[in-house]
Amino acid sequence: MEQGAARERATERPSPPFGDAARGQEEAARVPEQARAESARGEHTHGEPTARGATPASGAAPPGAVSAAASGPAPVPARAAVPAARTAPAARVVRHSVRGQILDALRTALVGGELVPGEVYSAPALGERFGVSATPVREAMQRLAVEGAVEVVPNRGFRVTERTPRELAELAEVRALIEVPVMLRLARTVPAGRWAELRPLAEATSTAAARGDRAHYAEADRAFHRAVLSLAGNEQLLAVADDLHRRSQWPLISAPVVRHGVLVADAAEHTALLDALTAQDLAVVEALVREHFTGSNA
Repeated sequence: MEQGAARERATERPSPPFGDAARGQEEAARVPEQARAESARGEHTHGEPTARGATPASGAAPPGAVSAAASGPAPVPARAAVPAARTAPAARVVRHSVRGQILDALRTALVGGELVPGEVYSAPALGERFGVSATPVREAMQRLAVEGAVEVVPNRGFRVTERTPRELAELAEVRALIEVPVMLRLARTVPAGRWAELRPLAEATSTAAARGDRAHYAEADRAFHRAVLSLAGNEQLLAVADDLHRRSQWPLISAPVVRHGVLVADAAEHTALLDALTAQDLAVVEALVREHFTGSNA
């Protein structure tokens, strides 16, 4: 019986480990498998490639680290830095936003007469004025050069274009050729209720005119005309008409400051035009549009 019991003890399997012992054995078993997988994929550990077929010992210090026997306990690895790619770059977006704001400010200065026709302005000087670098100012000025508001002066900056009365008359003629037929068609087809929706825009031009604020009046004037022409549903027409309208608002070098009464009269024409469009009075619509283009520089 004792011999039988001895044979049973000799063939008996040890009980499986548990707790910390079990986790230690599992980690030891995984290390060679992970090392072989990383070597097969050509991955790098701690910035150094793992040799093909090498099996790093469990708990080994990273390459380049001082031996624990020589310098004491191995240092605790520093927490990995957050990759820079996770932070979305915003420099281009911010620069684009600044350029747009500077472009709007320059257009306002042009309409308001702060930028004098014939004068040369450098990008660095304007940048100091607006509190920004010269780069967004230069980009905005190049856009104005495309529009014809300024011209490039090599090694100096940008000269505000000197426009003649003839150029202003030509712009008014082209605007009339485009907008008169469109407004006559809209007068025949657009319901009266749609014109009522544009009353606040006409009132905005009257408010700016009453203050004598030419820059805000110019902006409100363009908004009103865009809203009217947008009812035609032609985006190309809208873009061309808006460009012509903006160019017609730039002051002439010899033109006096627009009088307060002229702005008020121009604003009143917007309300009269809405009345004529609502009543489908085609003769009055055509007369008002032509007079609005040729009667002033607004």
